[in-house]
Amino acid sequence: MKTTQHAAPDQSPDLFKNPFLNKLTRTHIAMPITIFFLYAGGLLFYTVDKIHLPPVIIVGLFCTGLLLFTFAEYAVHRWVYHPPEGASQGFVDFTYKMHGIHHDYPKDKQRLAMPPWLSVLVATTLLFLFKFLLGRYGFSLLAGFLTGYASYLLVHYVVHMFPMPKNRLRALWVNHAIHHYSEDEILFGVSSPLWDYVFGTLPKKDWKEGVTVKKS
Repeated sequence: MKTTQHAAPDQSPDLFKNPFLNKLTRTHIAMPITIFFLYAGGLLFYTVDKIHLPPVIIVGLFCTGLLLFTFAEYAVHRWVYHPPEGASQGFVDFTYKMHGIHHDYPKDKQRLAMPPWLSVLVATTLLFLFKFLLGRYGFSLLAGFLTGYASYLLVHYVVHMFPMPKNRLRALWVNHAIHHYSEDEILFGVSSPLWDYVFGTLPKKDWKEGVTVKKS
């Protein structure tokens, strides 16, 4: 992954020469979070009002969607955003624009989430996909998935922009700091370490024993 050796972490560099394209890559974090939560709420309302599934089915599908998102978050972060050795230069350049630049500028507030136009496009594309694959059951599942997405965006923003707490949530800050500033080949889960446990990408030394994180 490309790195910028002496970049200030809170800078927001241009990705394109075209000013309009650069504007499309930036957003306030509240915009996509609000879009995904509202989209999820609308899907649940539609399910209850029009589809009339049993409540236990709706809850089960919603929770399954949440779990599915945690896996998607892990999989995309590990196998897409961190290209393996030997990947084509074109793919490396693509992943740098999508994610690598975040490692160079981790406190760039304007690029901690996808912009609104892309948020709507992604949510709508997923809606057609889930409906095609699951029919009437897809709405509740997608509601859980999008709620997971919004929650991930919120957690990701908080761990970058707010001080580390002294409670159990501290693990989220420590894990993500290790991924950013020490070992970017482990700890791919941001909102949850679940799949890091499953796939063995936890640090060799338990953070509870004391992990030194070098922020440079």
